Amino acid sequence: ANGRELSALEIQAEYFAKAADFIDRNGLRTPTIDRTMDLWERTLKAVESEDLSLIEREIDWVIKYRLLDRYRTQRGLSWADPRIAQLDLAYHDIRRDRGLFYLLESKGAVARVTKDLDVFTAKSVPPQTTRARLRGDFIARAQERRRDFTVDWVHLKLNDQAQRTVLCKDPFRSEDDRVQRLIDSM
Repeated sequence: ANGRELSALEIQAEYFAKAADFIDRNGLRTPTIDRTMDLWERTLKAVESEDLSLIEREIDWVIKYRLLDRYRTQRGLSWADPRIAQLDLAYHDIRRDRGLFYLLESKGAVARVTKDLDVFTAKSVPPQTTRARLRGDFIARAQERRRDFTVDWVHLKLNDQAQRTVLCKDPFRSEDDRVQRLIDSM
């Protein structure tokens, strides 16, 4: 907006500085915010210095890059080799007994920042201050009533003869009379 040209890293550094200033000015420091800001700052330093060891156990893309690069180097492969693509997919396999991330985690090679219960809760209980609450309430009622439905980021739809759909554009709106009427109609 002011005519400066910045790299992606410089833009991130600007965002970091603004966020740090906002946190300090508004007294928002908490252990979680401090950990987040520390990791963000170390990530910027690691990318700038090309020393990924600063974040090799905490940042997902670095963990995966190091794994793939080690495998590639040990076997003399190019990045285009299909085995690298296969390993890339295996890294993201969400099955705990198959995913390479989980294997690395079990060996202590990655830092864990959440507990299993927190993950389960996050998957089961939507944030109560966003439209995720509307989606969660709609899905719970539709499943309870054994109704056929379709949901995406912004649409809640009952797949009945009327094809009733509610569009929820505002991500910060956690209450909506239209959604409540749709839920009540089931």
